[in-house]
Amino acid sequence: MFSVIIPLYNKAPYVAKAIESVLNQTFREFEVIVVNDGSQDNSLEEVRKFTDSRLSIINQENSGVSTARNNGVKQAKYPYVCFLDADDWWANTFLEEMERLITEFPDSGIYGTSYYIVKNGKNRVAPIGVPHGFERGVIDYCKVYAETLCMPLWTGAVCMPKTVFESENGFKPALKLGEDFDLWVRVALKHKVAFLNKPLAYYNQDVEVANRGVVDDKIYPPTTHFIFNLDYLNLQESDNSTLKELLDKMRVYTLFRYHIQQAYTNEYKQEINKVNFGKQPLSVRVQYTTPIWLLKQYYKLRLIAKNILR
Repeated sequence: MFSVIIPLYNKAPYVAKAIESVLNQTFREFEVIVVNDGSQDNSLEEVRKFTDSRLSIINQENSGVSTARNNGVKQAKYPYVCFLDADDWWANTFLEEMERLITEFPDSGIYGTSYYIVKNGKNRVAPIGVPHGFERGVIDYCKVYAETLCMPLWTGAVCMPKTVFESENGFKPALKLGEDFDLWVRVALKHKVAFLNKPLAYYNQDVEVANRGVVDDKIYPPTTHFIFNLDYLNLQESDNSTLKELLDKMRVYTLFRYHIQQAYTNEYKQEINKVNFGKQPLSVRVQYTTPIWLLKQYYKLRLIAKNILR
């Protein structure tokens, strides 16, 4: 029933745990496709230690996580695809619960569960913006996301029909940040999103920076950052208030580092000018109207204070 795609690039210390979490699933009808994206450490050797017949390996030159996932789906033989990064892992009932969710909501285009954020060795349930007491059902993806800006669909806790993935041509290889959001929002605007409010996956943020796929506070060139590549949503944004609310919140959050560092000025201005600041909180309006030299001093002092208090 499930094809599980694991992109792999230099994750030797972590990949065995990821694979074991799949092989130990209570639901047994699955295959695991590890896509080795030109790893230069002993990641591949770690994978080859497993002898389970359901596991296969694809080797490719280093081309990025999106290409790795796309190539994995091309080889998938089952009707539903799931994605698990090599440094994350699942609870052993993840696929069992996904199968139940699919049975209950068979006409959905994507399925997700809640998840734990692992930081400093502690597991924190992701503060997804579903209503209090919500257990399972179809959600308004944009509305839920805009509530807390915590991803309701995270790559390691998602399942979707292979046909839907293929109809959207998968992940965009040019994007290095937010390629997952770009795909999820395209699907969510066309299909139902079924969600189980039960944490069944672990988003590992304790990985060393050198081994992190993306670094959120990095300045990415506009061609590789999702926020600069959403023009295809312009018409829907003007007609869909929840989509507009979500995109504006994402813009003011992700573009602030471009604002304060005065990076890619033309592209930044084009995007920030789309924001309806009249609907943004006072704190956001103050951030974007305060002189940049003063903002830099403020954040410099905050960093000093933080280091003193450690």
